[in-house]
Amino acid sequence: MQFPPPLTLALEALLEGVPRKELAAAAQKMSAGYRQGETSAPITTPLQAAAYAVARMPATFAASSAVFARLADVMPAFNPRSLLDVGAGTGAASWAAVTQWPDIASVIMLDRNPALRTLARRLVGPQAGSLINAEILAGDLSAEKPKADLVVASYVLAELPEDQVVSVARDLWQATFGALALVEPGTPDGFSRIRNARAALIQAGAHVAAPCTHDHDCPLQEGDWCHFSQRLARSRDHMRLKDATVPFEDERYSYVVVTREKVSNGARILAPPLETKPGLTFKLCDETGLHARFVAARDKGEYRRVRKRGWGDLF
Repeated sequence: MQFPPPLTLALEALLEGVPRKELAAAAQKMSAGYRQGETSAPITTPLQAAAYAVARMPATFAASSAVFARLADVMPAFNPRSLLDVGAGTGAASWAAVTQWPDIASVIMLDRNPALRTLARRLVGPQAGSLINAEILAGDLSAEKPKADLVVASYVLAELPEDQVVSVARDLWQATFGALALVEPGTPDGFSRIRNARAALIQAGAHVAAPCTHDHDCPLQEGDWCHFSQRLARSRDHMRLKDATVPFEDERYSYVVVTREKVSNGARILAPPLETKPGLTFKLCDETGLHARFVAARDKGEYRRVRKRGWGDLF
């Protein structure tokens, strides 16, 4: 997965004249905390904000894009016209949303960090489509929120004490006309927050659209966690800041999307399929719980139907 061309050009323009050694040093100070889904150091300067954008914006965009694609898969008629991005940071999730749904006409980004808000404004230039008119406002999870067809909080819940996750999720749901998407790092802690938010949202009347295909209790046992992976291309600057040797990165993420409308969509593949000579084995989750499904290679019709299904897809 790659950035849309307008975002690539905007980020390249933002980095013109920025010393790469200083950019890398700023990124390295933040990297350990980001791996845990937290902010390791305050972002207060344009240099720190730029380092954050290069180091983390691609992964946030990629994970958000994958989540929105799952929502579009199960609700093809969903075509939001308004977006509320809470804890928007550099605006990665907003870019992902308008890429998936170009008809979004109204975008509001809320973030408490002035350096990130400034950077987000610099990225939404003339080629940014509906984002050029985005309102980028000071605000956080506790602020009063306007309602929108699509509400997203991407890599935000990790910044909260865990005992606040449920109340924040319910508050975000109240601002939602159509769908609410919550995305977190694909770690046990990230999944725990998603799982708690999911349970609270179901109690509040929401229906789970993805990744779960049901509104029942999560069947995963202690020690297991629901997460997915999205591969993204690395730019030259991204590779330099990450001290990487390969031109791609696999972002692990956990998420839940809930909607006002109930969706019925089969089973979700929770792990990379196990491929052996006799056939394929899928780890599935559906309304009956967790189970494995083996598809024999000799069953040519069914094997052909499922052989390209992967981790995170519907079975």
